[in-house]
Amino acid sequence: MANPINLLTSLGDKAASLGALVSAMGCAMCFPAIASLGTALGMGFLAHWEGLFINTLLPMFAWLALVLNALGWFSHRQWHRSLLGMAGPTILLLSLYPWFQYGWSSYATYTGIGVMLAVSIWDLVSPANRRCDTDGCELPSRQA
Repeated sequence: MANPINLLTSLGDKAASLGALVSAMGCAMCFPAIASLGTALGMGFLAHWEGLFINTLLPMFAWLALVLNALGWFSHRQWHRSLLGMAGPTILLLSLYPWFQYGWSSYATYTGIGVMLAVSIWDLVSPANRRCDTDGCELPSRQA
């Protein structure tokens, strides 16, 4: 039987990434490139809830992805996976709050969402396996 924390972090990360992407698709004024993709996919109706998506759902999904990727480290003990998994939501949250006043913040938002999706796809293609125990990492024996 699968570990429930592994299942939660794996599925939650993907759901949070997809939720952040769909939330960004709902704001044509803020993110025209992603919103045009959403309109092409038939999600133009999301524009009616633009305020809800940008002010509530996008930060909520980014925080969820950030927390679940941080918790994922306890499952697989791979710092590079956890660091990359937390980079996307961190960039996204920074672009929504402290960097929002700058003109390049939309590029940071696109980068954050892109990193979140890339890490989610990487996790689908190559799932994380526990490499170390709580006591440390066991090195393979060298045979001469």
